[in-house]
Amino acid sequence: MSDSQRFPVAAHALAYLAHMDAYGPDRAVSSAALAASMPTNPVVVRRVTALLARAGLIGTRTGASGGAWLLRPPGEIRLGEVLKAVHGFAHLGCPPPGAKGCPVGERIPRQVSRAIAAADQAASERLDGFTVADLLKDP
Repeated sequence: MSDSQRFPVAAHALAYLAHMDAYGPDRAVSSAALAASMPTNPVVVRRVTALLARAGLIGTRTGASGGAWLLRPPGEIRLGEVLKAVHGFAHLGCPPPGAKGCPVGERIPRQVSRAIAAADQAASERLDGFTVADLLKDP
């Protein structure tokens, strides 16, 4: 899965869990059901749900009766949190090390890293204005 897929898959999965009223293990939604909703591969969904679980946004259970469920109401899950959970703008990459002795190459990696961090922060702050519940509203 490319890094650029993580956030959209995560947002879709959380919205689908909210739509299905999956608020506990007894209402868990399988990765196959989540994947069919997108549509994508269940492996992609499991990778993303693992990140969301590590961030404390969802609970998961493995096995034949496994699946995922929300740990908080959708109105309390900010999309900025979701972006952070899936490692933000990792898909923008990491600058290669600059050439020693080059007046540009020695500075560029640090400056590009700063720009990426600023973009990540700005996106996170903007996304904090939206919740998972907002994703389910009519346009």
